[in-house]
Amino acid sequence: MELTAEQKQEIKDQQSQSNTTKRVTSSELEKVLYEAIPVLDHGFIRVIDYMGDDSSIVQSARVSYGKGTKKVSTDEGLIKYLMRHRHSTPFEMCEIKYHVKLPIFIARQWIRHRTANVNEYSARYSILDKEFYLPAREQLAAQSLSNRQGKGEILDQKQADEVLKILKDDATRTYDNYEKLLNERFDGSKIDESKVGLARELARMNLTLNTYTQWYWKTDLLNLLNFLFLRADSHAQYEIRVYAEKMLETVKKWVPITYAAFIDYRVGAAEISAKGLNVIKELISGKKVNQEESGLSKREWNELMEVLDKKNLIVS
Repeated sequence: MELTAEQKQEIKDQQSQSNTTKRVTSSELEKVLYEAIPVLDHGFIRVIDYMGDDSSIVQSARVSYGKGTKKVSTDEGLIKYLMRHRHSTPFEMCEIKYHVKLPIFIARQWIRHRTANVNEYSARYSILDKEFYLPAREQLAAQSLSNRQGKGEILDQKQADEVLKILKDDATRTYDNYEKLLNERFDGSKIDESKVGLARELARMNLTLNTYTQWYWKTDLLNLLNFLFLRADSHAQYEIRVYAEKMLETVKKWVPITYAAFIDYRVGAAEISAKGLNVIKELISGKKVNQEESGLSKREWNELMEVLDKKNLIVS
């Protein structure tokens, strides 16, 4: 990711601001406020603004008049309780706003999370940046034969080179045609003074989905954690996962107590069905249990055995 001199100056100007407030602030998050954190080849995330911190969650839960209890350990216990028992409303009292630059195909996947306020860069009014996402070779894999949403074997170098060439050639060609349709180059200069360009709202339809777009994305902490639980997961698509992982780092700086509880009770936890719990109880008591008698499907059984680290009991 390479920012222009003008963009770097804009960020520097934002970071040099000094404002006095009576609201709670997060000292660690303040250190990276407005900073462009690189993601993928040309993307980034930036924290633009936020409201509240761990104490705001506690204050909301107790409906108290002050900032919250002065004992951090007491606040930590309450936040853990709220997270453990899925008492979600207090987490909605904190909000955060991100500036995100991302490939269009990831933006279309991301927007499936409809619990945020979004304002995207408009290609009706402006020309999109001449930047395209090209995956690293190790991210190029064949379609999985067992999972319609997943990857299979990594492509060999020859195959990977061919794929990258196609992606680059297609993106470059369509962007060149985009400029021709507009009769305007990326730098703002005219291609042919004698021609009238096509409207931007129509010219954009020719672009490939690996073209970069940008948006402001604002959400509350509860819905951010729900987003991160799904998208920072190892099963999520790589390209959206790396954005989620960077955002998770900002959550750690912003609300460290909530972050720790989230990792413990959501990310690192396992959700067990009633039948699965019966299997665990029988295993603890020393009984022999098999998949056929458990009432679990093969997939459910294998998922449970993986959680329990009992690979010898996985059925094919």
